[in-house]
Amino acid sequence: MRLQWKMVTSWPTNFPGLGTGAAKLAERITQATGGRITVKVFGSGELVPPFEVFDAVSRGTAEIGHSAAYYWRGKAAAAPFFCAVPFGLNAQEMTAWLRFGGGLELWRELYAPFNLVPFPAGNTGVQLAGWFRKPIAGVADLRGLKMRIPGLGGDVMQALGAVPVNLPGAEIFTSLQSGAIDAAEWVGPYNDLAFGLHRVAKYAYYPGWQEPGPTLEAMFHKPAFDALPDDLKAIIEACCAAVNDEMLAEYTARNQQALDLLVREHGAQLRRLPEDVLVALKRAADEVLEALAGADPFARRVYDSMRAFRAQAQAWHSVSEEAFYQARR
Repeated sequence: MRLQWKMVTSWPTNFPGLGTGAAKLAERITQATGGRITVKVFGSGELVPPFEVFDAVSRGTAEIGHSAAYYWRGKAAAAPFFCAVPFGLNAQEMTAWLRFGGGLELWRELYAPFNLVPFPAGNTGVQLAGWFRKPIAGVADLRGLKMRIPGLGGDVMQALGAVPVNLPGAEIFTSLQSGAIDAAEWVGPYNDLAFGLHRVAKYAYYPGWQEPGPTLEAMFHKPAFDALPDDLKAIIEACCAAVNDEMLAEYTARNQQALDLLVREHGAQLRRLPEDVLVALKRAADEVLEALAGADPFARRVYDSMRAFRAQAQAWHSVSEEAFYQARR
């Protein structure tokens, strides 16, 4: 068996972390299968536009897609839960929920009608809250604010009077520069520095309430994946898991290095969101998530599963991760 597969992505070719993560996945699959599957990567817009990756893999134009599930809410209301949930699971918790808490089974059930088989294949860790052209002093400053923020985070911002805009990464800089948007969240220092967002919006806010553990996806055209022998399926699963872990390690290593450059050499203003803003965002997030779950039965199943797992993980982390961080200071 010798297969030549195409991978389409939502990221610019070889963009740090995201694009290189997709390229590493393609390389790992090609190498680990001994060339039985050869994967060629097409960056954002090279074969299909960034927001058409889902459809391209669904119909078999490409056998693999690398993207983020929150882009597909228009196709499946529960999709954003498998990428990032405001005030939801962090990277460690997301991976645990997907692998051991029933999350992956729900994800595959959701994608099955679209001829897709998803795997977690990357995570950036907690992101920045975004880059703003003007400082945020309180909740009132969010009203009318045009912000590039996708997924459920955009819904939360809208609930507080902001105007969410969904843009591919490659369009963020020019949109900020032209004034088409007032703020944008992308990823974090490592990726934001690469896009030069500090040159058009100097206020960087944290914490990244909107994307605490954003999982990237590798989705496979189901007929192509199902036709593989068991050993190749196992190799693909192992490659996705390796890239998922490796990407998080890379962001953990690179983000502070990039943040130092942004603050010390480029004059970026790093600020914590005011407490009243965080409280308002959390309240709005709870309302948005409950409304979504109330409107869609499958979203209700996913939200309940994720919320139960979050409570379990939070209870343990209060005496493990959080307690250790406090003790280490």
